[in-house]
Amino acid sequence: MTSILITEFIDSEALQGLSINFNVIYKKDAWGNLDYLKKEINNFDGIIVRNKTQLKEDILKKASNLKFIGRLGVGLDNIDIEYCKKNNILVQPATGMNADSVAEYVINSSLTLLKKTNIVNEKTLDAQWPRTSITTNELRGKTLGLIGFGYIAKKVLKLVNAFEVSTIAYDPFISLKEMDEINVKKVTFENILSLADIISIHVPLNKETKYLFNKKSFVKLKRKPIIINSSRGGIINETDLLEAYKNNLISGFALDVFENEPVNKTFLINISNDMNCILSPHIAGITEESNSRVSNFIINKINEFFS
Repeated sequence: MTSILITEFIDSEALQGLSINFNVIYKKDAWGNLDYLKKEINNFDGIIVRNKTQLKEDILKKASNLKFIGRLGVGLDNIDIEYCKKNNILVQPATGMNADSVAEYVINSSLTLLKKTNIVNEKTLDAQWPRTSITTNELRGKTLGLIGFGYIAKKVLKLVNAFEVSTIAYDPFISLKEMDEINVKKVTFENILSLADIISIHVPLNKETKYLFNKKSFVKLKRKPIIINSSRGGIINETDLLEAYKNNLISGFALDVFENEPVNKTFLINISNDMNCILSPHIAGITEESNSRVSNFIINKINEFFS
């Protein structure tokens, strides 16, 4: 019987459907046990992971029976794609299945940071009344800069259009014609830094995007934007981000992803209640609804593949 290993959490109803046709081993903490993975992965025909499970060459070389990797999400930086191609292992991401959830996170973060909701909440709870001492802003009329213009960014665009926002995007892999067709201006990265009031990041982590936002890029910001990263930690240099906030180069930031997860205390020690920021534990794409969609999508794909 075909054996499937699941190394991170999955929707419980979807899991029941998988167990009908396969021998399923569900160990949602296996991602953190490299000894287990190295020892046991050879016993499985398929594996289902999220972002924590590191399927690099040292692990995959021991998986001589592996034919299918299901990714409960879209980022593939934790999987050695080249090795999989050379060894006929299909890698299947759940493209688009959590896009609505991430797009809503971006809109929610934009509104929260512009309205400084977290700060005024803290002060009101502290029996202060910051009605005029803290200035807030509207989303309407702002310029949104999208870094990357894939499926999720397009969902963000669809939602933000309701607020009469101008949208510009930097993505060297998307044609000018495609952007023109949906009324988005294609610009350079430098243009984003100069023109955007809100910057939202939607690119994978790779050699080109590592520390894309660093001290050199922060000093080029012209409009003191808010920055939202729901993509991958490591695209923003976190030390430089805090310095940029301290120097008033940005007016706020929302991080759902971090260079190290869980986030290091050395970073958290610099965060205070009066900072205009949002920190969340890599949950932008995880709602009850999206978890169900992602899980069922991968299970349908694994059924199709092995049938």
